[in-house]
Amino acid sequence: MALKTIKSLNNGLMSIGPSMVMKTSLLISFIFHLILLLAFQGAFPHYWSTTELRTYKVDLIRPSIEDIDIGNTPGDYIHTEEEEIPVSDTYQETISLDTKDERYISYANLIKGKIMGHWRYPPEAVAHLIEGRLSVLFSLASDGKMIHISITGGSGYDMLDKEVIRAISASVPFPPFPQSITVKRLNIKATFDYRLTSDE
Repeated sequence: MALKTIKSLNNGLMSIGPSMVMKTSLLISFIFHLILLLAFQGAFPHYWSTTELRTYKVDLIRPSIEDIDIGNTPGDYIHTEEEEIPVSDTYQETISLDTKDERYISYANLIKGKIMGHWRYPPEAVAHLIEGRLSVLFSLASDGKMIHISITGGSGYDMLDKEVIRAISASVPFPPFPQSITVKRLNIKATFDYRLTSDE
């Protein structure tokens, strides 16, 4: 009897056809894997997060500089006893530190080299991202000694102005005038530019 049942079942499957058996198997497999996938999602919900990703834009903003002394009030280090210095006469001459005049260019380069050896960017200014530009006028006697110094155009930050005065004062005495400079007094205009650079 059992043998008859198996034969009839076998005959029934054969009458269905192999393509129908394959389709049924694929459907059962698909349903089984779908159940597994849903079970996995329920067991590990953090792998299936549907939260939208957000993009943030970050701007670097300079820190506040309200707590530091940034005034540009003249201090004791600026001497302004002279009203005006004539541009040129037999006694004195006024030049730029970047002069192209052949009589003064080599001496001006010596002075620039000495000042650059002392000039620094104040650490507090760097920490607060302070930049500025200032102009200074200083006068030398023929022996290289400084007889006058003043800020003619401030940077807006006292710490930058003071650093330039300090650097020039620390460079004194300068070399005596060479033979090409025949005046007794040389007035030198210089500009100092404080700029922070980035590696970006």
